[in-house]
Amino acid sequence: MNGTIAVLNAGSSSIKFSLYGTDREAKSGAESGADGAALEILAEGAIEELDRAPRFLVRDREGAVLSSRRWDAVPRPAHEELLHHLIGWVESHHGPGALRAVGHRVVFGGSIAEPALRIDAAALARLAALVPMMPLHLPQNLAPIRALAGTHPALPQIACFDTAFHASVPHRDRRYALPRALTDAGLIRYGFHGLSYESIARRLPEIDPRAAAGRTIVAHLGNGASCCALAAGRSVGTTMGFSVLDGLVMGTRPGWIDPGILLYLLRQPGWDVERIERLLYHESGLLGVSGISSDMRDLLGRDEPTAQEAVDLFCRRVVAAIGSLVAPLGGLDALVFTGGIGEHAEPVRREICTALRWLGVELDAEANRRGGPPLHQEGSPVRIWVLPCDEDRVIAQHALRILGAH
Repeated sequence: MNGTIAVLNAGSSSIKFSLYGTDREAKSGAESGADGAALEILAEGAIEELDRAPRFLVRDREGAVLSSRRWDAVPRPAHEELLHHLIGWVESHHGPGALRAVGHRVVFGGSIAEPALRIDAAALARLAALVPMMPLHLPQNLAPIRALAGTHPALPQIACFDTAFHASVPHRDRRYALPRALTDAGLIRYGFHGLSYESIARRLPEIDPRAAAGRTIVAHLGNGASCCALAAGRSVGTTMGFSVLDGLVMGTRPGWIDPGILLYLLRQPGWDVERIERLLYHESGLLGVSGISSDMRDLLGRDEPTAQEAVDLFCRRVVAAIGSLVAPLGGLDALVFTGGIGEHAEPVRREICTALRWLGVELDAEANRRGGPPLHQEGSPVRIWVLPCDEDRVIAQHALRILGAH
């Protein structure tokens, strides 16, 4: 199977994309997909400023700009026009018909346990029915799927779900202590960042077979943050639940919060559902505590006490989450940091690991300053790693697998 796989990650203001070449003859630096074909990254880019004057930018794997275009803000182009331009660019560089499929990151798949699903009318309707559960994210994910279904109906599209990786969590641990009617209606713990965790689980056998076969906690720390407990590479627990608001402190989201606070606010003048939604998604977390920034890089460089308080609270919540996940694992063989903060914020990793010394986490300070990938001292009972996640490659691999099945 030769050709190109496009991977789209659609948000509120941008559509990020990666392009992968597929070839059954493996090339240097390429990684095999599920059907034996090699995957080679060709280019990365984004369509940015969707809500203003959209800009298309694509770079090769060395970072050189291959193409750039900006549209006028009025009239603002629709998704159909923007994606048509992307596909046109792919075909102009790789030949007509080179694009074999488009894989989409879809943040929420509800009860769908399959990691990937080929999109047809029935599948799209099934996903659209889930929008009330994830109203701020799922419509953004579905918009380019609908657009391409209209402009390129013959082009295979594959949805890959951030929730599906956690389908292996035991049923009792996915429940809330709610009436069964609400549980049966889908009010359960789904978990998120599954494509990130899947990419780490795929890499562990290469770098740490003991961890891959044993007990690992992965800390995906970024603007969105969560932790996941892996037993032999399968999720058995995670900190996010029904929504992406749950669990750790994040850039602008509070994480764990007493529901009584929300009930109290709802009874106060000026606090309706929309106002609380804005509080929870955009005004809390690192930004809310510091009053300065939602960006960990900014806070680590500031002297204000509120900046340090925000960093400390972030780290303490990660430590508490790791402790809560060690119990169902029955111990710990490895701790993995990933995500923007996990990969680049050396002081954050240091503070977290220092608080976990009781667990056998022995950090090598110099390795931590270098950024790893191994961070543990020789002989440490718990191995510590910094590993970049590669969600796009996981999506491309799923797309290849789905194509091979048809």
